Amino acid sequence: MDASTRTDRPVPAWLADWIATQRWFGGKGRTPELHEIGRWILATGDDAVTADVALIADTAGGERTLYQVPITTRRDPAEGREPLASTDAGIVYDGASDPAFASALLQLASQGGDASGPGVQVTGVPSASGVLRAASSKVLSGEQSNTSIIIDTVDVSRVAADPVIIKLFRTLHPGQNPDVELQTAIAATGSTAVPRSIGSIEGVWDGQLGHLAFAQEFLPGTEDAWRVATAAVNSGTPFETEAAGLGDATAEVHEILSEVFPTASPSRERVAGIIDSMAARASQAIAAVPELAPLREAIDGVYAAALLEPWPQFQRIHGDYHLGQVLLVPDRGWVLLDFEGEPLRPMSERAVPDLALRDVAGMLRSFDYAAGASELISTHPGQAETARAWAADARRAFLAGYEKRAGIELQENAQLLAALELDKALYEAVYEARNRPTWLPIPTAAIVRLVSLDG
Repeated sequence: MDASTRTDRPVPAWLADWIATQRWFGGKGRTPELHEIGRWILATGDDAVTADVALIADTAGGERTLYQVPITTRRDPAEGREPLASTDAGIVYDGASDPAFASALLQLASQGGDASGPGVQVTGVPSASGVLRAASSKVLSGEQSNTSIIIDTVDVSRVAADPVIIKLFRTLHPGQNPDVELQTAIAATGSTAVPRSIGSIEGVWDGQLGHLAFAQEFLPGTEDAWRVATAAVNSGTPFETEAAGLGDATAEVHEILSEVFPTASPSRERVAGIIDSMAARASQAIAAVPELAPLREAIDGVYAAALLEPWPQFQRIHGDYHLGQVLLVPDRGWVLLDFEGEPLRPMSERAVPDLALRDVAGMLRSFDYAAGASELISTHPGQAETARAWAADARRAFLAGYEKRAGIELQENAQLLAALELDKALYEAVYEARNRPTWLPIPTAAIVRLVSLDG
């Protein structure tokens, strides 16, 4: 699209003030410098309601972050909802919370079509058959970087159909969003280990293509694996069967990703680069947590041992895998979510093939965290020993389930897996030292165990 069509105009004060208070806004602690670079218009089918989605750049601090901000303008007040402002055009509301916007967004994602506006061209890309219409909608609370809208739907006969969740990406990056790309590809194989894909919305701005929203099956009446696991460890309930099933589901998804997307051989340069980055993060962790300094030689020894093993192929992975990214669905089992990876990394980096063992290590750390959290809150004198035994059993069962499904022996890469888990634990130590010092014993205990200094 011709850059001359960009709006490139200042953001009204009322909108700037509202943006600065939102959970998804990443510029807190500094004065935003906001301007609109473009917008697209979403047809609502109602003359009394217009929907505009502004692309707003924040250039404070010399960096540019691009946000997606939908607003609706209504001729008449919406009962029970607080407006953002009143303008000559009408009464303005947060679009994500407006049922008219949610309905139009679902139609674009699930049925396809085009939308446009100054500086932006938008296309709906359906990935499922059937016509769905919105009956009601609500915004999922508590999200940090995106906004998810849960929509109760009906079919063409107005009969209730399965609900849909639409993730509206708030911080925009050019390139294929792995949350859309990977989940859609996995679901297309018929796998039930991820939610069924309904469709997505792509946009072109500044001459670059990127994802704006993703619609998929919503699974009500479920609990994430963190809640299931922490309830089990708190009550002393064995978790081996569930952990083995989770290992199976993880291996299934890894197998599909290795078949659908390109893989890469572990070149000497790539391997050395990964080990060097681990060593650099170890230095950062020791600087943040000085009590780790005596372990430096042992940490380097773990990384050196990993270099001596034959490394597996690189492939697409989840990238941010832990118990909170998995749902336990009745009569279906474990379902993996949120393949977006690290939201602040460029899409080009998130699409680079990586080690499937990195996901495995992430889940092993999550079992340790479930046990560690239980240990911290418990007043029972024997809970610490019970929780650690629970985590050890869950870890073994998860690895066994993974090995059985994948048809591999993880012992062949035991040192590499230990190095990846150690790298994750060192990252956690830095986070806890800065944000939750009372939780620091969880990763530090793992670091000691992983470097084999605990006897």
